[in-house]
Amino acid sequence: MIVTPLHPERIGEVLHLMELGEPYISARTLSDYWLYATLFSSTCPIAVADDGTIAGAVMAFRSQDDPADVYVQDVMTHPRHRRQGITRALLNSVRSQAEVWGCRRLYLTSEPDNDVAHASWTALGFVNVPGDREVNGVSVISDFKGPGRHRAVYQLSLD
Repeated sequence: MIVTPLHPERIGEVLHLMELGEPYISARTLSDYWLYATLFSSTCPIAVADDGTIAGAVMAFRSQDDPADVYVQDVMTHPRHRRQGITRALLNSVRSQAEVWGCRRLYLTSEPDNDVAHASWTALGFVNVPGDREVNGVSVISDFKGPGRHRAVYQLSLD
């Protein structure tokens, strides 16, 4: 497996990969992925399997309002390639870039009922940020992504 920045010629494949993440991941548009590949490729790595297919991808962005933060928007590993360390390798790539920039944390959100994601984030060292309520033992911040869009928030300190 090779971890490399997203390039415009691979955006169709990334779109297809992200579609496999429903209902927890909503695939963006080809235009969005073009922007990610063109403007944010250093924090939007893909994992290319030995057969040349995309085994996983992460879309992450450095905050313009707080440059010490990198927000991880989407993380997806193809079902055929799960439990092979791909998510860890992709997030390590994002982490390495964030550390080069002197960032202090990576953070991401998840739907409160996504038990698999919760287990993954905690296994990767992310901490569930205290919220205003709990759902199945996961701390949740109400309306974090807008009215009715409650999210579990996870962060990984880079200090």
